[in-house]
Amino acid sequence: KASNPKLIHCSLTPFGQTGPWRDYKGSDLVHMAAGGFMGCCGYDLADDPEQIPIAPGGGNAWHTASSFAYMAITAALVSRDKTGTGQYIDVSVHDSCVVSTEMHVPTYIYHGKVIIRQTGRHAQMEANGDNQFRCADGGYVNAVGNRVPLRRFPDLVAWMDEHGLAEDLGDDHYATAKGFVEHADHIDEVIKRFAAHLTRDELAHGGQARQFNWGAVRSPDELLDDGHLADRGFWVEVDHPELGCCFTYPGSAAIHNGSLWRISRRAPLVGEHNQEIFHDELGVDIAELACLAEAGVL
Repeated sequence: KASNPKLIHCSLTPFGQTGPWRDYKGSDLVHMAAGGFMGCCGYDLADDPEQIPIAPGGGNAWHTASSFAYMAITAALVSRDKTGTGQYIDVSVHDSCVVSTEMHVPTYIYHGKVIIRQTGRHAQMEANGDNQFRCADGGYVNAVGNRVPLRRFPDLVAWMDEHGLAEDLGDDHYATAKGFVEHADHIDEVIKRFAAHLTRDELAHGGQARQFNWGAVRSPDELLDDGHLADRGFWVEVDHPELGCCFTYPGSAAIHNGSLWRISRRAPLVGEHNQEIFHDELGVDIAELACLAEAGVL
């Protein structure tokens, strides 16, 4: 820092460089539990009386903290362009997880309540109705009534009536905004019974054709064959020359009409750019770089 005031240094540690937990060891599972993720991942009492918490796999805690790290580094680079001064960034994996649990911390701060897990839907202070309904083929669809615009509600009733399953939803008191809200639970129960008579794709595609915000719940392998994603060119084949093959990567979440977006290359290998960064840019001696690599520092 003394010799290079423009230096940007980011430290990524389990519990940060300060505070009472700074010397504690951590793991992905520890951060999933202590950070609150496992407090909201799992099943509600109706589906699992044991309420077993579920930790997502794949190193989510480290990925979450890394996202905060690169955002902070990017901000520091922008700041350096304006001020000419670098920054030291202290990123805690634990803190990153805590602030990534959506409404959980604010709920406790403002309401003094701990959120509860709910199957397939957001954790809340109080239990709410199901969001996913099981279909005739065993699949599930996100098809709750509040995903149907009020102006499209008659289309839903007409569709149900084609199958003789509209029940009483054609009554006038469901046609107003007030009635739609007041009878939301009943509307969802009728939709649930309707869903049980159609396949997953029939319900999802039928709802979308009527401009409902409904979607099928699909497994990752099913998504690879999803016609909608294929039409949008979402999947991208990325060459991995070291392995002599290509892998399918998720592409852009949106179509950028005004700017080019593309995956230019595979993800870098561990330590692939060490010489370029540490030697070429920072001036670390090659022999010292080799010693650091042998010691497991780099």
